[in-house]
Amino acid sequence: MSKVSKRKTLPAATEEATTRRTKRVKASPPPQYVEEQRNLQDLWKAAFLVGTKWDRLDSVYKYNWDFRNLEKEFEEGGKFYGIGPTNKVYIFAATETASTALPELLPTLATVVAPRPPSMEIAINAVQREEEIVPLKHMKMDWMPYIPLAKSNLPQIFVMDVEEEKERDADVEFFFPREPQPPLNCEFNWEVDEVETYTDNLIEEEELSPDEKEEFMEILKEEVKKSKRKMMDARKKRMENPNYEEAATYYGNMKLYKIYPVQTPDTPMIENRCHYVNRYYRPTL
Repeated sequence: MSKVSKRKTLPAATEEATTRRTKRVKASPPPQYVEEQRNLQDLWKAAFLVGTKWDRLDSVYKYNWDFRNLEKEFEEGGKFYGIGPTNKVYIFAATETASTALPELLPTLATVVAPRPPSMEIAINAVQREEEIVPLKHMKMDWMPYIPLAKSNLPQIFVMDVEEEKERDADVEFFFPREPQPPLNCEFNWEVDEVETYTDNLIEEEELSPDEKEEFMEILKEEVKKSKRKMMDARKKRMENPNYEEAATYYGNMKLYKIYPVQTPDTPMIENRCHYVNRYYRPTL
């Protein structure tokens, strides 16, 4: 009797599942190269764009502006390499129109090499009023130390930026007498608050009666005058200080450089370039 050989077969459903699994196997994609961040790559972003309207800041930061030319100045052979232990690098940023055809803004960096900050004041310009020069502190600004990824042989770098903490130089605090109620303790900031609006808010909150409005506003205005007068006296005292007279020599010896970003395919065409910074600084090197 002959033997019939039996071939082992897989059920149809199993064969189909195996075929599907085989088709899903794909080759692994090649590893993607991620460029390592350079030591000073974000230096330009650390400096506040002075004079730029708040609603236009995002239009500047949407581009990845390349300041490799600034970074190279800190390397051997560059302008900021080996400047000595007493000198520091101070950077303040601004914006200009990149092209006459396009209203795009581009960042520029004014870089100062000096033993101390080039200025602790800032000029405020507006169409409807004359220019006003105020201390940086009044605009919540200061020279902030920049911390690079790696220290290496870099000099100390400071950027002009906005302070996070609230300054109280423009604050006025006083007590308004009320009878028979206890005196009203008031805090008013004459840089951000309006006298009448502030007074109306106190009336709305029933801290002040409508009959007291005029008297309160007169007292508040007088307190604001005293605060501003005190500030001006302090400024005059600084100007009379012998150290203030050293400013002419200081500014005559300081080195100022204006730096534009490098042109790249990903940023708007940079057509306009000039050495002018502003009328308070001489032409750059």
